[in-house]
Amino acid sequence: MTPDELQAARDHVVPDVVAGGLRVLFCGINPSLMTAATGHHFAHPGNRFWPVLHRSGFTPSQLMPSQQDQLPRYGLGITNVVARPTARADELEAEEFRVGGRVLSAKVERLGPAWLAVVGVTAYRTAFSERRARIGPQERVIGGARVWVLPNPSGLNAHWTTDTMAEEYARLRSAV
Repeated sequence: MTPDELQAARDHVVPDVVAGGLRVLFCGINPSLMTAATGHHFAHPGNRFWPVLHRSGFTPSQLMPSQQDQLPRYGLGITNVVARPTARADELEAEEFRVGGRVLSAKVERLGPAWLAVVGVTAYRTAFSERRARIGPQERVIGGARVWVLPNPSGLNAHWTTDTMAEEYARLRSAV
């Protein structure tokens, strides 16, 4: 993918991978430019979402981003807090997160997943004005869905390894 192709993807809308009654709706921060260019969530080669999803036991094999449409058969889906694609999440404004939190809440109420799993504690804190939120289950319930905050699988998140992320994702899987 060329730099020009990635920059052109800033205007793309990445469709959610959703269905009614999911076990877990995973919610990313916002689409990367690679995700916007390909139309596949967590598509950047350095993103660890797909390996972590498999290692934690949510999928029987490691899916490729291009196989994202298989997720609903496992009771899983993907959306984002903010729909606007960027190269880095720090390009987003706090107000975009707050608006995204309201949009996400309405989506969760409509779709009725058992769990909403937000992958990024800072995004969750900003979107839902929960300044002290930590990784793990939250007290908040949205439209009947319990909320769990997971580590951001971006390769830029050096605080978590693939193995430690898989352990945390597996804690959610056990709760589901």
